[in-house]
Amino acid sequence: MLSFEPVTSLWDKNYLSIEKIYEGSTLSWSTRLKGFIICFVIGCLLSVLSTFALIFPTAANLKLFAILYTFGNITALVSTMFLMGPVKQLKNMFKEKRIIATSLVILFLALTLCAALWWKIAILAIIFCICQFLALIWYSLSYIPYARDAVTKCFQGCLNC
Repeated sequence: MLSFEPVTSLWDKNYLSIEKIYEGSTLSWSTRLKGFIICFVIGCLLSVLSTFALIFPTAANLKLFAILYTFGNITALVSTMFLMGPVKQLKNMFKEKRIIATSLVILFLALTLCAALWWKIAILAIIFCICQFLALIWYSLSYIPYARDAVTKCFQGCLNC
């Protein structure tokens, strides 16, 4: 005789599997905090160490600066995922009020690495590092209520002088 199992949707099966994985990998608050601090410190150290490559600004050192600076920013950005969790952090990053800033950060991170590693144009990598810095500031300001408005008004006031 043939027996039939009740049909459950594929979504239910996948959702239950993801839920089990999430429950099995939940970190304690102290572990999350340690992960955040370690990643953030490594990211900051990479960014600070990158500036030593600028002491002797050869093409190779400028590329080294761009690579270390970019990986430092990526590591520091990823560190916040320890605090919120990766899914919540990604949802926050791509909210309507942050999607442009997030997209610009990702774009300039990628362009910096492309300019340094594949195109091998050091000055372009440096320009993208500056854009990356500005995009990260704008992205970070989106987490502070009214900060972007205040900065915008400040610049408008300075330009109208």
